[in-house]
Amino acid sequence: MLTLQCTIEQTRLAFRWEIPERYNLGVDCCDRIAALTPDAPAIIDATTGAVTSFSQLRSMSNRLANALSAHAGHGDRVGVLLPQRVETAAAHIAVTKMGAISVPLFKLFGPDALRHRLGAAGAKVVITDALGARTLASLRDDLPDLVRVVSVDADFDAFVADQSEDFTPVDTHADDPAILIFTSGTTGPPKGALHAHRVLLGHLPGVEMSHNGFPHPGDLIWTPADWAWIGGLLDVLLPSLHHGVPVVASRFDRFTAEAAFDLIRDHNVRNVFFPPTALKIMRQLDDPPSVSLRSVASGGETLGAELIGWGQRALGCTINEFYGQTECNMIVSSCATLAPAEPGVMGYAVPGHDVQVIDDAGIPMAVGQEGDIAVRGPDPVMFLRYWNDPDATVAKFRGDWLITGDRGLMTDTGRIRFRGRADDVITSAGYRIGPAEIEDCLLTHPAVQMAGVVGQPDPLRGEVIVAFVQLAQGHVASDALASALSDHVRTRLAAHEAPRHVRFINTLPLTTTGKLIRADLRRLCADL
Repeated sequence: MLTLQCTIEQTRLAFRWEIPERYNLGVDCCDRIAALTPDAPAIIDATTGAVTSFSQLRSMSNRLANALSAHAGHGDRVGVLLPQRVETAAAHIAVTKMGAISVPLFKLFGPDALRHRLGAAGAKVVITDALGARTLASLRDDLPDLVRVVSVDADFDAFVADQSEDFTPVDTHADDPAILIFTSGTTGPPKGALHAHRVLLGHLPGVEMSHNGFPHPGDLIWTPADWAWIGGLLDVLLPSLHHGVPVVASRFDRFTAEAAFDLIRDHNVRNVFFPPTALKIMRQLDDPPSVSLRSVASGGETLGAELIGWGQRALGCTINEFYGQTECNMIVSSCATLAPAEPGVMGYAVPGHDVQVIDDAGIPMAVGQEGDIAVRGPDPVMFLRYWNDPDATVAKFRGDWLITGDRGLMTDTGRIRFRGRADDVITSAGYRIGPAEIEDCLLTHPAVQMAGVVGQPDPLRGEVIVAFVQLAQGHVASDALASALSDHVRTRLAAHEAPRHVRFINTLPLTTTGKLIRADLRRLCADL
C-alpha cells in the first residue's frame, strides 16, 4: 500500500512493490475481504438502494463460477456485457477466480463493435442483460466460438440454481492472464490488451495517490465511467473492493450535471473519478448544489486552470489529474495532499513506475525537451501483449520501454507535461504545437463548452491550426465570435498558437469513453 510521506520524493523512496508469485485478483478483491469483514457493504445500487455485502458478493460469484465451469475453463474468454450493477462485479470476480479471462464490454456497443471484440477474443460465454441478449441473438452465426449467452434479467437465477456457494479458486500465477480489455480505438481499430492478475496490484499506487491517500475511514466511491472501461473497472471498482471500500453502482441513461450532483449528495459519496468530459458538462451548471468531496480524480485529457479552479469551488477539493492508457494505466498522477496542482501538467510518475520522456534511441531527455512518454518494463501494471497481434505488441516497445504514443516533456518540478498524441502534434511555420494547451485555453472562454484542435495541411506553413468549438448554452455562432476566440488564444498563449480557423460544431466526435477523436476532426478539415 502506498503511504503518503511529506513529499513525492519521500513517498517514492519509501514505496516497495509487494507482488506475490501466486495471486488471483478475484480472490483478492472479494473472498479476502469477505473473510475479514463479511457484512461490510461492497456494492450500493443507486437505483434500487440495495446493498450487497462482501459475503453476499462472494456467494454470488461462487455460484456463478460453478455454473460457468460447465461452459468455460482455464484460459477461456468470457464476455461481460453489463452496465454498473452488482452482477457485473460478480461476473468479473467469478471469471477470474475460475482462471478464465474476463472481457469487459460497453453496454452501448452496437452489433459491429460487439462482433469485432467477441470474434477477436473467441469468447465462449457472454453474461449480459435482456437488451444485450437480443443484440447477441442476431450475431450468433458470426460468432462460432460463442456457446452460451446468460441474461441476468431473464435466466440468471435458473443458470445458478442449485449451484454451491462454495468454489475453490484456481491457483493462478500473478502473471497468468485475467482480463482482455479492448482499447477505445483512438489510433485505429480497437486492439485487445491482455492483462495479468497482477494488474490490480499495479493500479493501487496510482489510485491511492490520485485520491489523496486511499482509503480513509468513511470513504465511498463512485464514477460515471462505465465498468467496461479500464477507468471504471481498474481505477475504481476493483481497487476499491481490494481496500474494502464500498462502490456506488449507477445506471444513468444519460449523464447530466444535475443527476451527478444529486447522486453525490443523496449517497454521501466521498470519492469520485470523473472523466474530463463529465467535468466539462458539470461546469455548465449555473448554480450547482453544495457538495464537499474528499477526493476527485480525472484522467483521459489534461485539465486547464479553469476546470481546476471550478472543481475547488464546486466540488470542495482539488481535482487530481492522472495519466495512463489501456495497455499501461495509472502511471502518472498529481496529488493535492503532496503538492499544489499545476494546471496543464499531468503530475508525477507514480511511485513504483519508471516513467520518462525519451528520444528515438530510448535515452531519457533533459528537462524541457519534448520526446516520447514511455514506461520502463517490467512493470506490474503493464499489459502482457495484444491479443493475437504479435507485430503490434513488438511495435509498442523500444527496448525495455513501452511507448505510450504520447508526446511530452519533463518540467523542472519533476512532473510530466502532456503535449499530445504523437500524431496530433501540429507543425506550423516551424513551431511544434500541442493541441491540448489550446483546447484548455479555449475552455476558459465563457462561450465554449468543449473544443477540439487539429492541424490542417497548408502549403505555406506546413499546417495551420483549426479549432472546432461546441458552444455553451445561450451562445450563437458568428464570425465575430470566431475572431474573438482566436484572439482569446493569441493574447493568453502566443500568436503562433492562435487558431487560423474556428469552426462551430453541434457535437464534437468522442469515443465511448469520452475522448476526443481528432482523426474525425482532421477528416472534417479535409471536407472544408
